[in-house]
Amino acid sequence: MAISAAPGELVAVDLPPGPRWLDVVAELWDRGVAFLPLDRRLTERERRDVLDRAAPALVLTDDEETWSADGRPVDERIGAVVATSGTAGAPKLAELSRAALRVALGTSSAALELAPHHVWVACLTPAHVGGLLVLLRGVEAQQPLDVHATFDARRLIASAPCWASVVPTMVRRIALETGHLAGLSLLVGGGPLDPALRAEVEARGARIVATYGLTETCGGVVYDGRVLAGTAVRLDPHGALELRGPTLMEGYRHDAQATAEAFTVDGWLRTGDLGAVGDDGRVEVLGRADDAIRTGGERVWPDEVESVLRAHPKVADAAVAGRPDAEWGQHVAAWVVPRTLDDPPTIEELRAHCRERIAAFKAPKELFLAGEVPRTSSGKIRRRELIEHRRRPESGRG
Repeated sequence: MAISAAPGELVAVDLPPGPRWLDVVAELWDRGVAFLPLDRRLTERERRDVLDRAAPALVLTDDEETWSADGRPVDERIGAVVATSGTAGAPKLAELSRAALRVALGTSSAALELAPHHVWVACLTPAHVGGLLVLLRGVEAQQPLDVHATFDARRLIASAPCWASVVPTMVRRIALETGHLAGLSLLVGGGPLDPALRAEVEARGARIVATYGLTETCGGVVYDGRVLAGTAVRLDPHGALELRGPTLMEGYRHDAQATAEAFTVDGWLRTGDLGAVGDDGRVEVLGRADDAIRTGGERVWPDEVESVLRAHPKVADAAVAGRPDAEWGQHVAAWVVPRTLDDPPTIEELRAHCRERIAAFKAPKELFLAGEVPRTSSGKIRRRELIEHRRRPESGRG
């Protein structure tokens, strides 16, 4: 079915995951028509909210096109409008230019030293910027591409030798499979990767490149601590990372205030992530500024504590956030998914485990047992949901 939209009109693509995405993206990209990939995992309310704010001219579904009388035009320079992860509220809609997306593909390929014969597997949703870029590798860069309808760790391993863009949760599932992982090359983004998990997967033969970037930067612009060509990084007076370069978004669709707040007066993108830049230019990301736990004058990074907790034999998954404390300002609280309901970890066990590996003030003082850790579609922890979720702790304060 030919898509009847023209340049200057935004098409919302509402299709189930699968190979048809490649054909649709190829047609729209080749004709210069901007598109918004919708995530099929959204609830109807979330989907409606995205569509209302994006105001596309056309919504493309499995078997029909639906034109909107309220559709608003889009700058013809824009290639895609991509929703951010929305960890701190409603996702914003980043307008990414075709030029920026092309640069993102080119600098990534150069950093990875890709050859024309290298095969990619698309197993992330196209609504995630990492998943979208894999599709564009097949369309724009003409890389061989295999599109999987869903992520299946066993199938991905069987596809090797190949490259794939994944999030840390997917790496964890790959690690659960037995056998060697030779030929599997993983570009990991969307959140911090547990160093122990990375070491385990690499020891079994996989290649991993940990990336840092945002939807607003067309995905990863830092690979294993090294900034990609054309991108510059600096720290603001509070230690937050700021980025500048040719892959930055044009702005947030229909949100001039958010766009203005996202950039400094001299054009650098505020990431909201605290970090450090070494003398050799290597970038270390410490975590979201809003996520830092300030307890008794010390600062604790949830990612570090979560990595230690997940190494406990009774812990399947974990999340950490700060909770109000009359004496210390905040204390570290942990939400833990037990490996078995019959033998969940106690706060005393977890504190002892942590004190052997990190400073005592970083160990959790409060424990909640949970059935799952709330995450975004890209695997990022929704810490606000943890903090706002009022329930009695299964174990007391330690």
